[in-house]
Amino acid sequence: MVNQSISKNTRAGIVEGVCDPAFSFVMDAFCENFESRDELGASVCISVKGRTVVDLWGGRIAVDGAPWNRDTISIVFSATKGASALCAHMAVDRGQLDLDALVTRFWPEFGQTGKESALVSMMLDHSVGLPHVRTTVRKGGFYDYDYMVDLLAREEPFWKPGIRNGYHGITSAWTVGEMVHRSTGKRLGQFFRDEVAKPLELDFWIGLPTDRENRVAPMIFAPITDEVRNSRISHAALNEKDSATHYFMFNVGGFDPNSRDAHAAEIGSANGITNARGLAGMYAPLANAGELNGVRLIGRDTLQRMALCSVATHEDATLRIPTRFSLGFMKAMDNRRLENAAHCSLLISEPAFGHVGAGGSLGFADPECHMSFGYTMNRMGFGILMNDRGQSLVDAAYRALGYRSNAGGVWSM
Repeated sequence: MVNQSISKNTRAGIVEGVCDPAFSFVMDAFCENFESRDELGASVCISVKGRTVVDLWGGRIAVDGAPWNRDTISIVFSATKGASALCAHMAVDRGQLDLDALVTRFWPEFGQTGKESALVSMMLDHSVGLPHVRTTVRKGGFYDYDYMVDLLAREEPFWKPGIRNGYHGITSAWTVGEMVHRSTGKRLGQFFRDEVAKPLELDFWIGLPTDRENRVAPMIFAPITDEVRNSRISHAALNEKDSATHYFMFNVGGFDPNSRDAHAAEIGSANGITNARGLAGMYAPLANAGELNGVRLIGRDTLQRMALCSVATHEDATLRIPTRFSLGFMKAMDNRRLENAAHCSLLISEPAFGHVGAGGSLGFADPECHMSFGYTMNRMGFGILMNDRGQSLVDAAYRALGYRSNAGGVWSM
């Protein structure tokens, strides 16, 4: 079918873009987010077999602010990790990086204080033992790549590398990032720009240029409610003062995601800036055997390995919920029945892989149905993984493709 132009009024502003009529469920869910789910400004984009079937945006860049337009971008927090992991797998595919090698083969300084046995794969699947650092991060430390690399090299791990996993929410910027840097000779931000964003013509940045700053919608934080205070992660962060969870939540060196310093830095776990079109565009080749429109990112064997579940646990050492990861990407996670864990699920299909960002942004590829998906927003929702806004869009997309149910924990035919 031919995509139809969309222009609809909602409580938060106009929703515009294009949508294939077969995916009208997604358009309806996107508009409903503005009407009843407290969406302020957002974008959603979906491609199937390389063809864009949904590209919508709407709302406002701030309360009582200007409209969110086609080229509005925003920080996507941990959805950035998908970009970092992709760069690492591209280095693997080119023979520059070996997932089964010792980290010290590429980064000799890392082999100290109990990290000598760490493997490259452990840097990607959150098992290397550095979910955060106990050393107090100096003010602005996250913006200084070399400072953080040196800090992690000297840091004692929370556990022997490989024996368990805990989400490396910030530190993967430098564990994964330095694997890309040491193996390719390019820092992560430059590698991503040269090898991914430019060839695919993506408006996606890890280190935002100054001349793009005026297009960024500032992030609005979720309110602190009783549900937040009583969550598993909050309880651990507040009551277990020497835990990875505590340091992850509180040892952040004054990081301000709305500052120019944060946007300009190279934090491959947390400060990617893009829109839904950028996220869906990055994952589109991965949903189509690693290549799209003459741009080849990875080969089929590499793609298969990056999609396989690498670690799964009943309690993530950082997030304090059951989690599942492939090498650098989130897999489907169903925690809907878990107490004190609201909005801590990601319901996609089993073959799919991608990454959620704090507040609810999401990008993923589903090689089974050749779908790539992106969603970004500027008003954060509560929860570690997906809230109702983003998940409703994912659900609508799978229904449009003929999937039957997610009652079993993943979307299935």
